[in-house]
Amino acid sequence: MSVFSTIKNWFRKGGAKLGMVNQLNNITDDPRISIASDEYERINMAKRYYKDDLGRVSYLNSYGRKMNRDLVSINVTKMAARRLASVIFNEQCTITLGDADATDANELIGQVLADNDFYNQYEEKLEEAIALGGGAIRPYVEDNKIKLAWVNASQFYPLHSNSNGIDEAAIASQTTVTEGNMNVYYTLLEFHEWNPDGTYKITNELYRSEDINTVGIQVPLNTLDEYKNLQPQVTLTGLTKPLFAYFKAPGANNKQLDSPLGLGLVDNSKKIIDAINQTHDSYYWEVKMGQRRVAVPAEMLKPGTTFGNDEVDEQRPPVFDPEDNVFVQMYGEEEMKITDLTTPIRNDQYQATMNFFLEEFENAIGLSQGTFTNTPSGVQTATEVVTNNSMTYQTRSSYLTQVSKQIKGLVIAILELMECGGLFDDGNARWSGDPEKADINIDFADGVFTDKTTQFTQDSQAVTMGVMPKKRFLMRNFSLDEEQADQWLVELNEEQPEQDSNSFEETGNPDGDDDVGAE
Repeated sequence: MSVFSTIKNWFRKGGAKLGMVNQLNNITDDPRISIASDEYERINMAKRYYKDDLGRVSYLNSYGRKMNRDLVSINVTKMAARRLASVIFNEQCTITLGDADATDANELIGQVLADNDFYNQYEEKLEEAIALGGGAIRPYVEDNKIKLAWVNASQFYPLHSNSNGIDEAAIASQTTVTEGNMNVYYTLLEFHEWNPDGTYKITNELYRSEDINTVGIQVPLNTLDEYKNLQPQVTLTGLTKPLFAYFKAPGANNKQLDSPLGLGLVDNSKKIIDAINQTHDSYYWEVKMGQRRVAVPAEMLKPGTTFGNDEVDEQRPPVFDPEDNVFVQMYGEEEMKITDLTTPIRNDQYQATMNFFLEEFENAIGLSQGTFTNTPSGVQTATEVVTNNSMTYQTRSSYLTQVSKQIKGLVIAILELMECGGLFDDGNARWSGDPEKADINIDFADGVFTDKTTQFTQDSQAVTMGVMPKKRFLMRNFSLDEEQADQWLVELNEEQPEQDSNSFEETGNPDGDDDVGAE
């Protein structure tokens, strides 16, 4: 760090003390942010569980000395979040726009999602959001392309909220820089707010701190090269929705009743997770300490004249294999006999205890019994899989509601950006239309939760009854995109004349009474 930079920092510190420069200890200290700091203490705790950063175990050894060791845990938070994310969303999902003006929009949205590897990235980020209780996606323009920034729960700070969701927020990003011989921490705060006249304002503020636990003193944006082209404030017109899409984990926030933030897997399951980890740790330690040990007179392990000597001695050669660690020397007893000190490991007790707590965990987070425990089962049909996973399916449905809301919000935000020609070098908008009227269709590809044979039969009946378009039937049951389905319909019409709806009806009575009306 240059002398000039050092002097500037001194002046900033002095100005902060006098109230001339903004200074924040915590992000929630900013008056624009209306959320309790306790919420972020809760989220940081959930992050530690998700990262399996659970500290160390203290215990007394056989000599009464206090010892410490790593907790041998099992990361059920990660396991559960991963399982839920995989059954909620996968790369087979498709997002399309179905209104009359959707042709160009479909291509543009598809290109943006493809450029950002959205379908692969979303499942991974969804796992994190489920674990922590929420997360956001923020589209932005860079190098004339729309890119996506993924925001985890600890980076997202609501300003105001209403019954329809969060429409104003601050997004925090931290950067660590080595200046001289010390680490310096820079925090960028990006405020998204609505002005009284309906315009949309984005404010960028950069803070510097030499302490990782504080936000620090506000400094110019060009202090860091990566923010030198960032404008302190930008005002956009014509927007109807915020330029971020927030995912909130389903269910009420019972920790802060007035908070718009969601709860993670840990928040109402911490005690159960702790019990699982303690059981697993105790079992591991019992296995480790329960290896076979046999007490033998010390004389048997002392060939020659030196204690613990295992070298070959002509008069007193070693009794046991020098590679063996089973035998423990005991001394002080003249009549000491060879004694087996091994105790049996309590496998059944630990397994029963672990299954008990895992079942409680499954119930607490809404997963079907047997997700993490062993249940007797044979070969199952698709229908049986759906039935046996009914709890997981119900939980999945709740999550899908929130996922759909976020994805639709993201699509609208992308369309809003495309209408802002001033964000592109040529000044031209990439799309024009009404984003709020966009017919956004999301096909989540239900996978194991859908009995494909049953689905095909039901959809066929729906086409026959005239309540499902043939095009939608083809796309849903043959994994076709819109263009492929249109081509199929063209070819079908060329091969055979259009039939009336009666031709699709079964000749027999659906109740099996084929003779009704016969004379």
